[in-house]
Amino acid sequence: MDFRYVVKEQYNGKTLREIMINELSMSNTMIKRVKLYGILEVNGEHRRVIDTVKTGDHVFASYDDDSGDLKKDPDIPVIYEDSYLAVVRKPAGVVTHPSHNHLDDSLITRLSEKTLHPVMRLDRETSGLLVLAKNGFVHNAMTDTKITKRYVAAVYGSFSPEEGIIDKNMRRRENSVMIRDVVPEDDPKGKKAVTIYKTIVKDPEKDISLVEYELITGRCHQIRVHSGSEGHPLVGDGLYGPNSIDNPSDMFPQSKELDEKIGRQALHAYYLQFKHPITEEMMTFKDEIPEDIKGLFSDAASDIIDKSFGHIG
Repeated sequence: MDFRYVVKEQYNGKTLREIMINELSMSNTMIKRVKLYGILEVNGEHRRVIDTVKTGDHVFASYDDDSGDLKKDPDIPVIYEDSYLAVVRKPAGVVTHPSHNHLDDSLITRLSEKTLHPVMRLDRETSGLLVLAKNGFVHNAMTDTKITKRYVAAVYGSFSPEEGIIDKNMRRRENSVMIRDVVPEDDPKGKKAVTIYKTIVKDPEKDISLVEYELITGRCHQIRVHSGSEGHPLVGDGLYGPNSIDNPSDMFPQSKELDEKIGRQALHAYYLQFKHPITEEMMTFKDEIPEDIKGLFSDAASDIIDKSFGHIG
C-alpha cells in the first residue's frame, strides 16, 4: 500500500511521525511496520520517522500488507471488493468474529486466512451488509469515517407516530452480561443512544410492521432495546421479545407462531453509505429484504413491501 503527501505549511518543521498519524491516519503499529519493513522517503531520499520536513516536501510511504482477495463462500456474497476493503452480506446465524465456540466458522475466518477487520458489528442472528477492512491501516482510517447505517425490522404492533426519533440512554442490566436496558438521563452508568425510525408498512392482519431504523449512535442491541422500549419488540427476538425469558410480555398473542416461523430476530442491515478512506469516493450500498422477513407478512402487505422498498432512503 502506497501513501503520498505534500507537506502543508502547518507541518513545516514537524516530524514525519506527526504527518503519518494526523494526515495519513496511521496507527502506531502501522508506523512501526513501515519503519521496519517498508519504505519512507522525502523527495526521493530515505528518511526516519523522527526526521523533520519542510513545506512543499513530497512524502512517500509504502508497506506491502499482502492482504489479497477474499475467498469464495456460497453463503456469504461479496457485494464489493477492492484492495483496501470489502462489503459483504452476512447471513443470519453466522458470528462475525471468531469465538470460543466458533473458531473456524466465523464470517472472517470463512472469507480469509489472513486477518480481516470488521468495521462494524452485527449480532449473530442479524443479517445484512457489513464492511470489512483488509488491513489495520484501513480499519484505523475508518474509525474516523462517518458511516450511515440503516436497518429494516419486523416489529410487533405499529408505531404512533409512524416516524420519529428515540432518544433514550442505555446501559447494561445489573448482573447480566448481555442484556441492555433503557435508563433515565441521570443514571450515571447510562450512555447516550439515539435511533431514527420510520414505518414502511403496517400489517393489521398480523399486527406487525416493517420499520426502517437509522443509527445515530451505535450501542450494543440499540435497535432491539429502543424498539422494545416503545412497545414494539422485534419479531423473533429471543432476548427482548415477548416470548423471551428475561423480557416476557402477553401483549401479542400471535407472537409465538411468528417467532417460531422466522427462528431469529427479524433484523436486517440493508443500507450503508460512507466515504472510501483511500479514494475518498462516496460509496452507497443497498440490499434487498430477506425472504424470511418478508414471509412474516400477509400477502397484501408483502406486495406493498415489494413495490415500496426500492424507494426507501
